[in-house]
Amino acid sequence: MTTLFISDLHLDAERPAVTELFGAFMQGEARRADALYILGDLFEAWVGDDDPSETGAYVAARIREVADAGVPVFFIRGNRDFLLGDTFGRRAGMRILPDPSVVMLYGKPAILMHGDLLCTGDTAYQAFRAQTRNTAWQAQFLSQPLAARLAFAAQARAASAAHQGGMKQDNQASFETLTDVTPSAVEATLAQFGIDTLIHGHTHRPALHDLTLGDRACRRIVLGDWYEQGSVLRVEPSGMALDSL
Repeated sequence: MTTLFISDLHLDAERPAVTELFGAFMQGEARRADALYILGDLFEAWVGDDDPSETGAYVAARIREVADAGVPVFFIRGNRDFLLGDTFGRRAGMRILPDPSVVMLYGKPAILMHGDLLCTGDTAYQAFRAQTRNTAWQAQFLSQPLAARLAFAAQARAASAAHQGGMKQDNQASFETLTDVTPSAVEATLAQFGIDTLIHGHTHRPALHDLTLGDRACRRIVLGDWYEQGSVLRVEPSGMALDSL
């Protein structure tokens, strides 16, 4: 009995080895799981469900195979694939969850998030996030031709890289702080839900953090990215382990 969690795969045509690793994972371990949760940034970029890319088709097919094998697959949108919609969800056979969501894991509740909402110190990103999650903005963006949307995504990635590169150059310590979660945001989330376990990705800093909130012992689990290797959180009735693939 195992429930699997992955995030931050950033799959695209330029990194075929990682796409192949994802395929092997889906055709192997994932098919034997009780459930699979993908907590955002499955793709490096997603500009709409009409994207005809081979990578998108491959990923949808591998997820559908797992779902057809009887394993429920759940997805929370990330900051790179927030435009992934119900059309792709149906094609892949996965259920899209709101961010945050609460699920039961072998009788115990857990909060699931992509994780970017917890990085409140990066106010420039939070402003961009608020704008791009607006339904009117999304409708206007999705009405544009595919080529224009792909160009915007490339420009946004370049701007993000330049923004982060500038922060690193100016102050490495400040960069590390701004791109990680804000402790007060973590505490507020745990307090809001009254739940002791929080699982998220986004920061690419895989770890299991134990913390105390009042008289409660809590745990925050951060999933790893798939840039250099795969990363998976395995949760069983007896406990959990965060491992590389």
